[in-house]
Amino acid sequence: MKAIGYYQSHPIDHAESLVDLDLPMPIATGRDLLVRVEAVSVNPVDTKVRRTMAPTGAARVLGWDAAGTVVAAGPGATLFKAGDAVFYAGALERAGTNAEFHLVDERLVGPKPATLTAAQAAALPLTAITAWEMLFDRMGVSRLAEGAENDGTAGTLLIVGGAGGVGSIATQLARCLTGLTVIATASRPETRDWSLAMGAHHVIDHRQPLEPQVRAIAPTGATHVMSLTATEQHFAAIAALMAPQGKLALIDDPSQPIDITLLKRKSISLHWEFMYTRSMFQTPDMIAQHHQLAEVSRLVDAGVLRTTLTRDLGPITAAALRQAHAIVESGTARGKLVLAGF
Repeated sequence: MKAIGYYQSHPIDHAESLVDLDLPMPIATGRDLLVRVEAVSVNPVDTKVRRTMAPTGAARVLGWDAAGTVVAAGPGATLFKAGDAVFYAGALERAGTNAEFHLVDERLVGPKPATLTAAQAAALPLTAITAWEMLFDRMGVSRLAEGAENDGTAGTLLIVGGAGGVGSIATQLARCLTGLTVIATASRPETRDWSLAMGAHHVIDHRQPLEPQVRAIAPTGATHVMSLTATEQHFAAIAALMAPQGKLALIDDPSQPIDITLLKRKSISLHWEFMYTRSMFQTPDMIAQHHQLAEVSRLVDAGVLRTTLTRDLGPITAAALRQAHAIVESGTARGKLVLAGF
């Protein structure tokens, strides 16, 4: 089968940073599904693994987002069968989705939204799971009753990096499913407009001091903060702008130590989100990601949520994936980049 991977860690402008491969067809066992991959998206984790984790021996295949069709199910699989359309983000320690056929544990898989193309659906899984777990599992935000309107009275959520992949879907989830006032940060006209289109009540500029901008909207401070990028740059400002007993969630890897003692006076709680924790440690609640994606799919088909796809780079090839990695590494990506078809 066709696949794309790498043998050595190289800068993305190196011709062998990602290469086309021909690999054996995998076989579904246990609770695995064998999926014919129809579309993938590219996330910062793809570029980080490529840069920092050199394979030993065989090539490594990247990719942690896919939409496709089940072609076979292992003997222990009960949630899906051959012919089902699915989408998912997979597991970090297994071979990735940049291949014609891919094995994935069914507990990490959701039914693809019927109203989306494969490309539109592939933009969502990893970021939707990350945002969902940050909001509801880590920070414990309460969901609105079905059909209730967000009146902004449940507190204030600041999303640092609102126009990226996680920020785009987190804005939608918070606006549609919670009672939080949503403030996103963006630094360019196009990312500001995008964040507003995703549902942010307000957009502020993260190149300017954050605290006065937040307090102009929420005088008592933000009750919740999602710091999605450049946490080390903004940490002191985040601690200052948060309300007492607030909740702060992080997903990035700060390049410098952060001083968590800044959170002590206000009794602010700090929460790490790593969407691979459940699959990596085979936690008893690993199937939660199946349920999360099923709910996201339902909400998309109900018109509550929308895809965050902003650019389709065409067929899944090494050249196209190198282009996608370069865009992600530039830090200027808005929404999600997707590739479809082999």
